[in-house]
Amino acid sequence: MALAEAPVQDNAYVAALALLDRAPMIDGHNDLPYVIRLDRNAKGDVAAYDLAKVHPEVDTDIPRMRAGKLAGQFFAAYVPPNHPKPAGFALAQIALMRDILKRHSDAFRPGLSAADVAAAKAEGRIALFMTIENGSALDNELDALDAYYDLGVRLMTLCHNGTHDWCDSATDAPKHNGLSAFGKEVIARMNKLGMVVDLAHVSPKVMHDTLDVTSAPVVWSHSNAFSLCDHPRNVPDDVLDRVAGNGGVVMATFVPDFINQAARDWHRPVKDQYGKTPEGLDYAKAEQEIERKAGPRPKATLPQYCDHLDYLAKRIGHDHIGVGSDFFGWVNPDGLEDTSVFPSLIAELIRRGWSEDNLEKLAGGNTLRVMRAVEKAAA
Repeated sequence: MALAEAPVQDNAYVAALALLDRAPMIDGHNDLPYVIRLDRNAKGDVAAYDLAKVHPEVDTDIPRMRAGKLAGQFFAAYVPPNHPKPAGFALAQIALMRDILKRHSDAFRPGLSAADVAAAKAEGRIALFMTIENGSALDNELDALDAYYDLGVRLMTLCHNGTHDWCDSATDAPKHNGLSAFGKEVIARMNKLGMVVDLAHVSPKVMHDTLDVTSAPVVWSHSNAFSLCDHPRNVPDDVLDRVAGNGGVVMATFVPDFINQAARDWHRPVKDQYGKTPEGLDYAKAEQEIERKAGPRPKATLPQYCDHLDYLAKRIGHDHIGVGSDFFGWVNPDGLEDTSVFPSLIAELIRRGWSEDNLEKLAGGNTLRVMRAVEKAAA
């Protein structure tokens, strides 16, 4: 994976740097803990991985996070669907993130509330917020939420690419017609604790069910607009039309297949009817066969990503959008290659005529507002 190309050094880029000097930039989703877990050398050892150096083979490390002027980062304790020991795996990933905080305290500050973002920015550090990506980590025990909260988890994505015991996934066969009764109890307990509910990965019916019962704003930590790209992980218009009423935020993501319809269509031969890769498929070999028949994979680009932001801003308002990269060491869009690119993103929107106020909302203001509202609802 190549490093991001040198940004265009025009007036818009200079203005973007200045804006991010005063306003916090928050990324709603990054899978670095799983990348470290899978690294063939580190194998989950934070010290062996050494985040202080640039890792050109992937997209996230401390030097490039600093270059991207991040003030807050949500890191995911991702739990693979159908994992035989989901709680244990989630705890191992939480332990990994706590080790990042311990070993790199010069770069990261524990993120436990919205106030930690401003504090981290004042210190020249990044607020590290721990999340769980896949509610199967509860092992169907509601009180497990309390334990995760006490460990520092402040957001949970209700499911991943597979439907589990209480939540239907956007990329799997439904079993519950949305949220089960227990799933609705999960939402209530998260509201009570002050843990952000994340609807990335869930089916549209779960989105509606959650919006019906939640007492606090929710987020989509890494999802785009379905109307521009019909991946099932993106948010349909009938759901988008309820976001403002909830006070929530859709954090647009960098995943190419969620941005560019051509990239989504190119990958269809290696996806099942629900849009996910079947278990056991040799993905690399399957992609080679697609390329032989259909030509090279279509790229997604920074301007195409900004088209999603423009659409969301028009549909749900500038108060309800954010950024959730979903960096996970894979193929990224041209112009959005790694964690150094956030100033380039802001610069592109400046060229499109976005106001400073709306840019500050997108960068982190809206996410902070949701966090404060979630904390207030719990209190």
